[in-house]
Amino acid sequence: MDEETNDKSAAPHVGATTDLPHDRMTVQRFREAFPRARWSDSLNAWFVPGRTAQRRISRWLAEMEAEADTFADEKGRDAFAFDPIESRYLEAAPVSFQIRTPYSRTVINEIREIPYARWDADRRLWTVPYRSFGELRQHWPAIETAAKRSEPDVRRARRETIRGTEEDEASKARTRERRRKRYPVPSDDCPPFENAVGTHVGVVFFTGTDGELADPATISAHYFPAEGREYVWVSWRQGGLEELVTTWPARVAPGQDDLDRGWWLPTLEELRVARRDAKSRWRARQRRNKDNSF
Repeated sequence: MDEETNDKSAAPHVGATTDLPHDRMTVQRFREAFPRARWSDSLNAWFVPGRTAQRRISRWLAEMEAEADTFADEKGRDAFAFDPIESRYLEAAPVSFQIRTPYSRTVINEIREIPYARWDADRRLWTVPYRSFGELRQHWPAIETAAKRSEPDVRRARRETIRGTEEDEASKARTRERRRKRYPVPSDDCPPFENAVGTHVGVVFFTGTDGELADPATISAHYFPAEGREYVWVSWRQGGLEELVTTWPARVAPGQDDLDRGWWLPTLEELRVARRDAKSRWRARQRRNKDNSF
């Protein structure tokens, strides 16, 4: 650091500090925007004097970030123009990509892996900024394949193909079982009630049990292999967004003993999935309430 900016004296009390990337261009632009800024060895940061320094620094950083996003969007737009994705599910709008597909859990999971992807509830489509074109291209084969499988006529043909078969009966049985909102837990090792718990069907909140014994065949068919223990049915409910956000995740992933038992403390990744689903349900309720108010 040159002598002009290396201020080893005590920095003024009124002002704000900021860290900057260590590149000459960013520092130069910062010095031009804040000519009174000085480097402080004691603070190991740039110090800007003034009562409004923090607000001015925040505004400048926001402008820099917006410029970087604009540049990244231009790069993504150029990359798309050079090597476009041809699909009926994708539209290149002026501001962002727009993705509209039949409902598919696989599609949702894939799109959520793309940075800055956002669900537009009013238009019922996903938007992805051009800066995320690289990630969009990586996930697109899986998105398009899942979207085609979810077309109404394809679903209908698939149902007709398996109608009356063992696969069809097993699928209906799984659906009926899931609607009962019950889960098997060891009779001598019950999970805590009204707390977020990880299970083979996701993160749930157990609400109580009447002690009914669970059939091992049903457990193995729909939940997990029953390992010679006595299980009872426990009722469960989905968690609300607020209670899931305030749940502290487990520090380690569940071990084999936890998986065999059937429940464990949820990990951060499991909680993220549950929170996303809870947020989707919350938005759907908000949308229904809005429609009903009209």
